[in-house]
Amino acid sequence: MANQNIQNDAPRVEPATIEDLPALTELVMNLFTGSGDFTPDQTVQERGLQLILEQPNRGRIFVVRNDDQIFGMVNLLFTISTARGGFVILMEDVVIHPDHRGQGYGTMLVDYVAKFAKNKQFKRITLLTDRISAESQEFFKKQGFDYSSMIPMRRIID
Repeated sequence: MANQNIQNDAPRVEPATIEDLPALTELVMNLFTGSGDFTPDQTVQERGLQLILEQPNRGRIFVVRNDDQIFGMVNLLFTISTARGGFVILMEDVVIHPDHRGQGYGTMLVDYVAKFAKNKQFKRITLLTDRISAESQEFFKKQGFDYSSMIPMRRIID
């Protein structure tokens, strides 16, 4: 019986729930702490995550977890591309807790997202990764992502 419990506690990817909000917020805060583009703000990050969790037609959050803890997460936002003639995904906040990196959890998440996108007939997955993080860029290249000739630009609305 004990062996069965160990097997059931194996890390798995599944949709996040509103009960996961504190752990998700902590992961995003950790991600933003190392980014030059964002200033971590727990209230703001929590509100953004909550909006996604409460409105699944706008996006999804998937987590890699066992019965005790969340190891990582990915945030997907849905939009329409006229270039692709259908729905596409903007993938953000791909983050694995620092204590659990290098164990295949990032690959589990990205593979899950790719299967989800194919099953739901999305036409493209686009992501932004930090320019200064060669490690992140190399990870995503190994997952089948290529550089685009498009460059991101933004205008912050306060």
